[in-house]
Amino acid sequence: MAEKSKIAHLLERLAQGVAAHDRENPGHHSWGIGMAHFDIERLGLEEGEEILPGIVLQADGGVTGAFRVLCDGEHDEGLTEEEEAIVDAVASEEVGEPVFVTPPRVEPPL
Repeated sequence: MAEKSKIAHLLERLAQGVAAHDRENPGHHSWGIGMAHFDIERLGLEEGEEILPGIVLQADGGVTGAFRVLCDGEHDEGLTEEEEAIVDAVASEEVGEPVFVTPPRVEPPL
């Protein structure tokens, strides 16, 4: 198990993250914290453990040293539609003639 001061610091940051998420997204229900499996093991915690009241810990394959708040809302709804529109616009229109550039010759240093 990690030192008590590290766990206390982690719990403080997790609580701040959940509070910020709930403040910014009042229509969403936060239910968990996603964290890299490596971090969960390193801290001596277990996946599925209730880390805060009503908040469970889940391994989500994220990057080590970071966490994310898991909720029942859709955060990427607008992003998907925008990306699809950009792909369709680029795929259906030709902008101009292709330009070919010959790269300069690279010589090793002396």
